[in-house]
Amino acid sequence: MEISTVRNQLTRAIEAARHRNQRRRELTVEAERGFQLFLEQVATPVTKMLATALKAEGHQFTAFTPGGGLRLASDTRRDDYIDLALDTDAEPPQVVGRISRTRGSRTLSDERPVKPGTAPGAITEEDVLAFLLTAIEPWLER
Repeated sequence: MEISTVRNQLTRAIEAARHRNQRRRELTVEAERGFQLFLEQVATPVTKMLATALKAEGHQFTAFTPGGGLRLASDTRRDDYIDLALDTDAEPPQVVGRISRTRGSRTLSDERPVKPGTAPGAITEEDVLAFLLTAIEPWLER
């Protein structure tokens, strides 16, 4: 193999990496904008309604928005919560739910996409509610 072949392929690989990185940055910025709108217009209202309905059924949960995210947290156990956040490491960036619950002295954690492969702006109220109902099921069994 000749050095010119190696250098040409290296140059193409560098350009491809730069292009992918630039595209990734653009997708991340777009996803961050979409996530803020998603939180304000979709996720927060649904989560607050669910928290109200849970309280009416005797399950003490509160919805609040810490630092650019959304959390549905148990009023009785500080380590029991569901967070909605933007995962910019995923490709493409997506909304994930981080679920933490205690069981005895153990804390169980899970992270999964709200709607896999879907941009934040394309997630509906129904999608959020379905995700939250599935995620909160262990607390409803008590």
